[in-house]
Amino acid sequence: MKRVFYIVVCLLAVELVQAIPVPDNFLPQRIETVATGPTAQGAEGRIVFMAGSSDATFNVYSITGQLVKVVRVSADQRVSIDFPKGFYIVKCSNQWSRKVVVR
Repeated sequence: MKRVFYIVVCLLAVELVQAIPVPDNFLPQRIETVATGPTAQGAEGRIVFMAGSSDATFNVYSITGQLVKVVRVSADQRVSIDFPKGFYIVKCSNQWSRKVVVR
């Protein structure tokens, strides 16, 4: 009996949500146009560094903590550097650090 009740409630909720009009400008802008800070992403055989609106310095560390490379990127530029497959820690000018996977 509870299962039937939950199914009916879910179906009603779906109908209510579909009936609500959504304005055309409701969807957020693309991430590339919103992001202004520095980012780093792992890709196939490389790491892509993006500086954002100001110059950025990235330190790339191996998973054991050894400094592998220092990358400096000018404002509004993108740099792609080849790396062997593996896990890396990328630290950006004492702002953030994150794990990056190179496949």
